[in-house]
Amino acid sequence: MALTVSSGCQLPEELRRYYLETMGIQVWTEHPGSAAPLQAPAAALSPAVSVNSAVQGDPWSVLQVEVAACTRCELHQSRSQTVFGTGNRQADVLIIGEAPGQEEDARGEPFVGRAGQLLDAMLLAIGLQREQVYIANILKCRPPQNRDPRAEEIIHCEGYLHRQIELLQPKVIFALGKIAAQSLLACDSTVSAMRAEQHEYRGIPLLVSYHPAYLLRKPTEKRKSWHDLLRLKAMLN
Repeated sequence: MALTVSSGCQLPEELRRYYLETMGIQVWTEHPGSAAPLQAPAAALSPAVSVNSAVQGDPWSVLQVEVAACTRCELHQSRSQTVFGTGNRQADVLIIGEAPGQEEDARGEPFVGRAGQLLDAMLLAIGLQREQVYIANILKCRPPQNRDPRAEEIIHCEGYLHRQIELLQPKVIFALGKIAAQSLLACDSTVSAMRAEQHEYRGIPLLVSYHPAYLLRKPTEKRKSWHDLLRLKAMLN
C-alpha cells in the first residue's frame, strides 16, 4: 500500500515517517534517492506523544503502533517485539492470557507453541476455530525467563488491553490463568474459586479457566477445563 503524505502534517518528518512505515504504509517523498533505514525516533518512544493524532488510520492500527513504540516499563529493553494480539476483530469471544513466552516473543503472536496447540484443540472441541476468536495477553512484552508479570508492569500495560476490549466489544471474555483473571477482576482469589462464579468486566460476562500451560503440567485438571469450555459454549448459544 502506498500513501502520498501531505507536506502540511504538523509532526516532525522523522516521527511521521516512522509511524507510517511501522504500519506498513509506504511513504513517497518529493525528493529522489534512497532513504536510510528508519530507527524509532526518541519522540516516538515518549508517552507524551499522541499516536491518535500522529497516524491517520483505523483505531486498531493506531493502537498497534502505540504498543509497538511503548517504553513504559523496562520490558521493552529485552523484548524482540511486542505481542499485540491476533484473531477476528469482530469476534464474540476474547481470550486473555498473562504474558508472551519465548516463542510468542519471537513470532509476535500470542499462544503459540505447545500451549497454543492445546488452546486450539480446546476451541475446536466446542466448535470454534482460532480465526473466530480474538486472543490477547495482559502484557504485550515478554518478561525475562518467562517469569510472572510484576504489578507495575501490569499497571503500565493494562490500558492497551482495556482499549482492545473497548474496540472489540466481545460477548464473553475467557480469562486463562490466575494472573489474567486476578488482573481483570482486581482480586487475589485462586483460579478454583474464580471458576466457581460468573463474573463481569465492565458489563461483559467473564469466565475464568486454567491456562493451557498449566494444563500441560497438570493434565488431570483438563476435565475441569472442559466444563469451563462447555459454559463458554452455552453462553454463546
